[in-house]
Amino acid sequence: MTLRTFGLATLLSTTLALASPAYAVTEIQWWHAMTGANNDVIVKLAEEFNASQSDYKVVASYKGSYADTMNAGIAAFRANNAPHILQVFEVGTATMMAATGAVKPVYKLMAEAGETFDPQAYLPAITGYYSTSKGEMLSFPFNSSSMVMWVNKDALKKANITEIPKTWPQVFEDAKKLKAAGYETCGFSTAWVSWAHIEQLSAWHNVPLATKSNGLDGFDTELKFNGPVQTKHLDKLIELKKDNTYDYSGRTNTGEGRFTSGECPIFLTSSAFFGQVRANAKFDFTNAPMPYYPDVEGAPQNSIIGGASLWVMAGKKPDEYKGVAKFLAFLSDTDRQVEIHKKSGYLPITKAAYAKAKAEGFYNDFPYLETPLLELTNKPPTDNSRGLRLGNMVQLRELIAEEFELALNGKKSAKDALDSAVQRGNQILRQFERTASR
Repeated sequence: MTLRTFGLATLLSTTLALASPAYAVTEIQWWHAMTGANNDVIVKLAEEFNASQSDYKVVASYKGSYADTMNAGIAAFRANNAPHILQVFEVGTATMMAATGAVKPVYKLMAEAGETFDPQAYLPAITGYYSTSKGEMLSFPFNSSSMVMWVNKDALKKANITEIPKTWPQVFEDAKKLKAAGYETCGFSTAWVSWAHIEQLSAWHNVPLATKSNGLDGFDTELKFNGPVQTKHLDKLIELKKDNTYDYSGRTNTGEGRFTSGECPIFLTSSAFFGQVRANAKFDFTNAPMPYYPDVEGAPQNSIIGGASLWVMAGKKPDEYKGVAKFLAFLSDTDRQVEIHKKSGYLPITKAAYAKAKAEGFYNDFPYLETPLLELTNKPPTDNSRGLRLGNMVQLRELIAEEFELALNGKKSAKDALDSAVQRGNQILRQFERTASR
């Protein structure tokens, strides 16, 4: 009888279990553009969040380059299949703001979900880029960086260079010494040609990239990056390109391996290159602030951010948005921000995380991870150095690179190339404004 009763109870329990609906975990789709060591950071963050609770599961999916990821997200929204979270690089901000109805502002998301959210807790040099003029955060700053100058210290020693250069004239002189010391194909180079030689150069020297605070104060912006400072700089690059004292490394960051391989001993690119440098460089390295022209009054000013933010896409269910809000709160945790900063080289996005890393003495051992923070806060930002918000910036960067290439290859003078880039760029801005106003 006991066995029969036990068997009946077991059968009843099994039947009830099968009849009960399975507990559903709400999936949060996160599309991103991270590769290499930074992709590992993304994967770990998703895994840690998923392990921290049982209601939501963040699924991180790589979608290609920054431009590819943004375009994929916009296309998916039009097809009613957008992810919950889309990583968009900083120059895509104007495009996302103009995508009416496609995004859910982060400040609204957090308020509706009841998550603690204080915009003042984040570094203002970062949040200002992604906020309205009223300080309302539209997207969540995630992987913020700035441009720095990476230096092969062993190469400098080989060339009998005793100090890391601070000014552009010193970089030019040292690059010639490095060539003479055996670095024949590349004295120095840069990634992201437009970011390095137009966007950051202009902000660092407090000269305008465009009117209306580089587009931050509204549409109807006119490009202004064909001024004396930018023209002089491109003229010098043209001269140095003739013997590879300066060598061109492409429009994006595909040439960064020229630094880690030891080919280019001085290389300007993102501070977030740290993960790749740490993993691949077989020499003693460091980084330093971007060089400046000492004859430009007030230089250096302050740098502007790079990297990307997380945009929340529209059209999702309230419970899904609650999960997104919890994930963004999870990412803002001070200890987690410090860990992300230490492993990736991206900036801590909160004041508390920066203060904690500094209090721990982290920058005593790794001073190069503080370099971009010191650049961003070098001086209070001006209308020329707050950042930029220009529509169709992906296309703008492409045409700027195209004109640079023509100049570096001897097909145009520096002035003609920059004048052409400004003229063509203004046409792109007018086209963006017509589209955005529909």
